[in-house]
Amino acid sequence: MSVVAAFDLDGTITERDTLTPFLRTTVGRVRVYAAMARNAPAFARALRDRSARDDAKERLLRGTLAGRSEAELRTAAERFAPTVPLRAEVVDRLRAHQAEGHTTVVVSASPTLYVDALARRLGIDVVIATELEVVDGVLTGRFAGRNCRSEEKLRRLLEWLGDRDVVLHAYGNSPDDDPMLGRADHPTRV
Repeated sequence: MSVVAAFDLDGTITERDTLTPFLRTTVGRVRVYAAMARNAPAFARALRDRSARDDAKERLLRGTLAGRSEAELRTAAERFAPTVPLRAEVVDRLRAHQAEGHTTVVVSASPTLYVDALARRLGIDVVIATELEVVDGVLTGRFAGRNCRSEEKLRRLLEWLGDRDVVLHAYGNSPDDDPMLGRADHPTRV
């Protein structure tokens, strides 16, 4: 039987959200805040209704990343990754799992676009995150599939696990992590 340690990213491994800082450093504050202002009603709905969060996020991504080169953004992600503040106590838990030879996974609603770079920096084995649509090497600003949050996090983690017999450790900090924590043999709320 193998051991898998699955970690949420934002607010669990990192001290806070990573999407807005990534967007600000990549496309600039003006573009980010303009996209937020244009989509203020969608963000207001998202505050009242968690089910509206995916729409608001996709609107922000369309307003900031649509038309950008995937290669350019992956390069920006490599520069961004070392600047992300990490929670030392969670990184210590990650390192302990790695020292034991456990498979480590990050399961995140953040875009794979930069989660890949953060995972490489931390030596994490597997990335399960929100995929963004790319056409001819250019981002559309839309999701390619579903936003990897809440039940989708659990669904995608279980899909990756397949029928393997594992002991699952899971780490998360928000209600969107509850399904994953609820399935874990050893859940830890950060």
